[in-house]
Amino acid sequence: MKLLNLILIAIAAIRRNKFRSFLTMLGIVIGVGAVIAMLAIGNGSSASIRATISSMGTNLINIMPASQSQGGVRQSRSSSQTLDLEDVEYLQNNSTLINAISPELDSNGQIVYGSSNWPTQIYSGNQDYLLIKKYEIESGRVYSEKEIKNAAKVCLVGKTVIENIFDEGVDPIGESIRFEIIPLIIIGTLREKGDNTFGQDQDDMILAPYTTVQKRIMRQQYLRAIVVSAKSVDAIEETSAEIETLLRTSHRLTDSDEDDFEIRTQEELISNFGSISDMMLVLLGSIAAISLVVGGIGIMNIMYVSVTERTREIGLRMAMGGKGRDILRQFLLEAMLLSILGGIIGVGVGVLASTIVEAVLNWPILITLNSVVLSFLFCTLIGVFFGWYPASKAAALNPIEALRHE
Repeated sequence: MKLLNLILIAIAAIRRNKFRSFLTMLGIVIGVGAVIAMLAIGNGSSASIRATISSMGTNLINIMPASQSQGGVRQSRSSSQTLDLEDVEYLQNNSTLINAISPELDSNGQIVYGSSNWPTQIYSGNQDYLLIKKYEIESGRVYSEKEIKNAAKVCLVGKTVIENIFDEGVDPIGESIRFEIIPLIIIGTLREKGDNTFGQDQDDMILAPYTTVQKRIMRQQYLRAIVVSAKSVDAIEETSAEIETLLRTSHRLTDSDEDDFEIRTQEELISNFGSISDMMLVLLGSIAAISLVVGGIGIMNIMYVSVTERTREIGLRMAMGGKGRDILRQFLLEAMLLSILGGIIGVGVGVLASTIVEAVLNWPILITLNSVVLSFLFCTLIGVFFGWYPASKAAALNPIEALRHE
């Protein structure tokens, strides 16, 4: 029997029992929809985390002091004094792979403007700091090399700070604010970044020359960190290795000495968070796939009932010359059609559910072609797997006994 005839017979059989066919497909619809929605949530979260880490800086490499032990007591990294401006200068003069480099210091404190005040964090660096950390000037200007050299009392402010200490419509450029007891003149505002995936407000900050924070606010010689931008993403590992070699030379460390600094890259952060995200993605996909299996069991059950109901029809076709493989193909095609139709509807349900989740819960969603194709292929395989037993049972019927069936 031709394939087209088998398909038409299968379609006719499905249409004869529309409601039962719909209930049979429902398990597949729910399963495919759940798989697509869960994978969309997982992929969206993973992509959001990667985008957040990337937004922290361009090909970013963080160099931080390693925690030190004194008298058997392990000190925190923040109290270690192993990085200074000489290290920045040494890396600038000797590295061939660094695109941009800046010292970094930060401190928490209270901003005061007139009768308004706001708790925030002040960050500091040189002119390359904005490039490395992907900050953009919205209005005003960045501090000059002369202002860095003179530890000028100037700063740039983020949108959250502006909204909380200035009245609406006030231009902050040129206004004087006080960070703790140090007055600062606002010379520029930063373009809004918004919250990152970790819930941190990236606009709740002040940015000042590192010399200003180092000499006037923190009054310390050592650095909290050195931030570096590699020339390209592909050069991050090579740049990290070069930095390690140069700093060990600069710090006069022997082969037996441990590094008194730590180097962390974006790729490490993405890898760490990505492994967690991938594990959650597998978990969510596996849970959703269970409903697909349940749907497949429903198909097998209904097809088994269908074989029982149509035993006389099967016997008649065999008596008229129909072969067992034709009967097998017919019922297998019915199972596959139920599964495929359920899969098509399920894809629409999954896309709709993902869109609703994104709109209502404001969760990041990413529907990929791979997840749609994978779900569709999986439901088709389920149709074949769970339809095979009823189809083979139908093909193995004895024509004479089938014709006698009431």
